[in-house]
Amino acid sequence: MTFAVPADPESVFTYGAPALKFGPGAAAEIGFDLAQYGARRVLVVTDARVAATGAPDRVAARLADHGMEARVYDGVHVEPTDESLEAAVAHARDSGPWDAFVAVGGGSSIDTAKAVNLLTTNPGALIDYVNPPVGGGRAPSQPFKPLVAVPTTTGTGSESTTICVLDVLELKVKTGISHPRLRPVLAVVDPDLTMTQPASVTAAAGMDILCHALESYTARPYTSFERKRPEERVPYCGANPVSDMWAEQAMRLLAGSFRAAVRDGDDAGARGRMALAATFAGLGFGNAGVHIPHANAYPIAGRVRDFRPEGYPKDEPLVPHGMAVALTAPEAFRFTFDACPERHLRAAAILDPAAGQEGDPAGRLPAVLAALMREIGIPNGIGGVGYSRADVPALVEGAMKQQRLLAIAPRPVDGDDLAAILTRSVELW
Repeated sequence: MTFAVPADPESVFTYGAPALKFGPGAAAEIGFDLAQYGARRVLVVTDARVAATGAPDRVAARLADHGMEARVYDGVHVEPTDESLEAAVAHARDSGPWDAFVAVGGGSSIDTAKAVNLLTTNPGALIDYVNPPVGGGRAPSQPFKPLVAVPTTTGTGSESTTICVLDVLELKVKTGISHPRLRPVLAVVDPDLTMTQPASVTAAAGMDILCHALESYTARPYTSFERKRPEERVPYCGANPVSDMWAEQAMRLLAGSFRAAVRDGDDAGARGRMALAATFAGLGFGNAGVHIPHANAYPIAGRVRDFRPEGYPKDEPLVPHGMAVALTAPEAFRFTFDACPERHLRAAAILDPAAGQEGDPAGRLPAVLAALMREIGIPNGIGGVGYSRADVPALVEGAMKQQRLLAIAPRPVDGDDLAAILTRSVELW
């Protein structure tokens, strides 16, 4: 089944991105960079594990060198929740006002800083801004303060995007806030800051990069939508020539660096290429969008019971975001194959030029992904993180709430389709 040809097809796509500073040593220049915005008081947002590396304090010192008062908040929750975001906002309000924010860490720190920026500049509660149907989908009415994102993991792409992801604890669902103003004004990507990532974190975050690239590359084309009025345009506009370019380049970088970065965390070249791949994929999916694997990932992460992965905090159950995305990706791309076979086959060839050409073409990309996941230590499907066939209906219910993402899938997808994908993903090999 494919989408009907629109009566009045879209002819316009949009593209947005932060200013970018990339390269070893880039973080040392952040004081100069933020001084250009006239900031005097700056809140550095991070989590305790990243704070222990000293990177946030070094960033704060660079800000102080340029005459700014900088304080470090290290209360970020890995995989943010509505409660952890509200706690960060309360801290920022009590200790503010702030002229600017700097996020140092993975997607959790960057997304927390986005929420802090939103709710210290605009009225209302967090849930008012969360995407429907979970929240009110309210648009911010007031300008934001400058936010500089300094990623220390290679994966989320949050430094490039307009999205803040969170778990709503009461509903046991992961969702998000989406608006162009959430995008950082500057992304400072310093591969040296990623050298402390454990192998398991590199693997999970790297699968997030890969799925960002694959999902945006196979997304519904922007021309397949009905024409929108200017006020209706959203950040996720569908696959387009600019996002395609970034996605392909990200996949090429991953093909030559992903396994090496997991195998040897001291491989500076592989780390640098992974950081560049994460940036490229973020520049692509932040405009085209992501679809089924990410929609499935939200309930997989949100309903976790007792899975505790290596390399992450052990104080509570957790399915890291990139891992949750990867667990249904092979079967999701088997489902989407018929919508754009040539893109699925090209992606498989980029990721593994030596992949066999025999057998069902629809299985080629899933086979490439499964082989990679096995090699880098990703669990064997959703069964590997504690789910069974009995959990599929609840996971479908959560995924169906992600209509903002499912609308980007290259073919229509309903609850039965998601149930089939999730069932086949209980065990992948």
